[in-house]
Amino acid sequence: MVKTPLIWALSLGALLVFSSGCARVGNDFNSHKVEEIKIGETTEADIKAMFGKPWRVGMENGVKQWTYGRYTYRLIGDADTKDLVVKFKEGRVSAYNFNTTEVE
Repeated sequence: MVKTPLIWALSLGALLVFSSGCARVGNDFNSHKVEEIKIGETTEADIKAMFGKPWRVGMENGVKQWTYGRYTYRLIGDADTKDLVVKFKEGRVSAYNFNTTEVE
C-alpha cells in the first residue's frame, strides 16, 4: 500500500516538471571558442581552460574523449541543444565534433 506522503511527493514532482514545461541536462559552455581548437596543437589543458570541466568523459576505441553538452527539452516548442565532443591523442586534440540547434 502506498502511503499518502509518497503520493503527495510524487504529485508535487510531476506538477513541477509539467508546469515548467522543460528539462535541462548538462552544462552550458562557450560555443564561440570552438573555432579556436586546432587539431594536433590544442592540449587537454587548453580545452579545459576554454570550456571548463567536461560534462562527461570516456573512451572510444582506446581514445580519450571529453563531452561538453547542454540539452534543453520542452513540452511545447523546439529543443535547444549543443554539444562538443573532443578526442585526444597524446594529450593533444586529434578530432572534435560540434553540433547545435542554435541559429547563429
